[in-house]
Amino acid sequence: MIAFVRGHFAVKTPARVVVDVNGVGYDLQVSLHTYSAISNKENGLLFTYLHITENAQTLFGFAELAEKEMFLQLISVSGVGAATARMMLSGMRPDEIARAIVQGNTRQLEGIKGIGKKSAERLIVELKDKFAKQNFDSPFAVVGVQTTDGDAVNALIALGIGRPMAEQAVKKTMASIKESSSLEDIIKQALKNL
Repeated sequence: MIAFVRGHFAVKTPARVVVDVNGVGYDLQVSLHTYSAISNKENGLLFTYLHITENAQTLFGFAELAEKEMFLQLISVSGVGAATARMMLSGMRPDEIARAIVQGNTRQLEGIKGIGKKSAERLIVELKDKFAKQNFDSPFAVVGVQTTDGDAVNALIALGIGRPMAEQAVKKTMASIKESSSLEDIIKQALKNL
């Protein structure tokens, strides 16, 4: 899996960026949100997601980790493909999408090309509880859980623990430890709380 690419932006269009990394050009599909973030830059880093289907392998690029996380949440919903998720991120910022889902605002979601009433309702049903925990005021917030919490949850998932159990263990741990605890300490304590 390619986590990110860093290099020279050889080609930039509102839908696509080619990043030259030491002579190798990576063709990334991007949202308008990402394009506007990098439009004035010659070099930079883009977080990536490799989407593999029966007919293609497509690399998506994101200027922010929160946008990538939102993309992954959106494509986890049945009926929402990668192209639709990219369209959603072109029409709204990640925090705006999360707010619309938490508030049950189907009208705002339907305003995005490719999202009909049924898709908007499905997004709300499947993602509302995950996004209800979101801290919208933090510029560093990652969709679903705050950064330290999210890293701990992701580490537990990588160890083979299911997301609901991991989130519950981390939540319990965060309520009982010091704010200055390291990520490693949080993960160790969360493992004990399982």
